[in-house]
Amino acid sequence: MTRVEFIAPIRDNRQRDKVLAVLYYEKRYSGMEAMTSEQIGRWLKDARVPKTASINVADVLTKSGHYVETAGRQEGPRLWHLTDSGEQYVRKLLGLPETEPEIEHDVSSLRMLLTKLPDEDVRSYIAEAITCLQAGALRASVVFLWSGAIRTIQQEALGHGVAPLNAALVKHDPKARTVAKVDDFAYIKDSITLLAAQDLGVVDKTQRTILGHGLDLRNSCGHPSKYTLGVKKVSSFVEDVVGIVFT
Repeated sequence: MTRVEFIAPIRDNRQRDKVLAVLYYEKRYSGMEAMTSEQIGRWLKDARVPKTASINVADVLTKSGHYVETAGRQEGPRLWHLTDSGEQYVRKLLGLPETEPEIEHDVSSLRMLLTKLPDEDVRSYIAEAITCLQAGALRASVVFLWSGAIRTIQQEALGHGVAPLNAALVKHDPKARTVAKVDDFAYIKDSITLLAAQDLGVVDKTQRTILGHGLDLRNSCGHPSKYTLGVKKVSSFVEDVVGIVFT
């Protein structure tokens, strides 16, 4: 999660929100417990936040009340850090869960992805995945993210032409129904769609293999089983799917 991506949802918010978000980002993702006002100002500038020059960071921090505390000085400049109330405020501001750092990172990544998706159906699936992650519903988040990913792959495969697509489908499943529109994929197994997508050049062999593992995870999450899904597994799934399908 880059600085630009993290701050993007609140670029137009009031100055205090952006300053507090900087402190939160650096603590969570860089391990920096405290920062000077000068460091915060440079951070905002590097993240291309509009009108950074007009922000009096020191004044904003002084007026941020119980959300920040001073942590002494660093060879002159005063150091500032978020209080627990400040962290809670930023999480609520950005819609971040109060759970594991990995899930928090995934929510931020998917929220950024959401702003770039042109298809309404795919956006809906990703939005549902975000909601599930925030609520700690890990299995459901995997199912919804996969739905958005496979729909995107289906659309890209269709973009190569109906005839080449159906030839690739029949190659891997001689009984496959003819696909003329995206809704027709309802009768095609996702595993067959992935193989056809590889033949069409939508994904390469390595990507198809990784997505195949993702499909296995989706199936494990979508059916009753004793499998326990961990946070790191979900985070790896999110990274793979977003990196292959949406990047």
